[in-house]
Amino acid sequence: METVVIVIHLMIVLALVLVVLLQRSEGGALGIGGGGGGGMMSARGTANVLTRATAILAVAFFITSLSLSLIAKNEDRPSSILDATSPAASDSAPTTADGESGGGILDALKEQSQPSGPQVPAAQ
Repeated sequence: METVVIVIHLMIVLALVLVVLLQRSEGGALGIGGGGGGGMMSARGTANVLTRATAILAVAFFITSLSLSLIAKNEDRPSSILDATSPAASDSAPTTADGESGGGILDALKEQSQPSGPQVPAAQ
């Protein structure tokens, strides 16, 4: 599903770029699609068609962008790299005071930072 939406999104992007480049600029120097009295459509009719096409393609671009973000949000991925457990840490997962296994990377780092030997009080 995601691949289909991405392909549609890319086709819309290419069409949008093409339509924007075909429009006549304010100065008239960069516009490709303007000019000439001949042809099927007048300059004014071409401008209206290109403006409507730009608006329709822009709406389609936003719809596909939002749908891609929703698809990416709903995929089954860990929310954070810190929530993922490593295979080595799962064998000796530390338990919390409640008896639950806290196998996250933060729990493993906390356990490593605590000294493992007996505590000797400092002389004053």
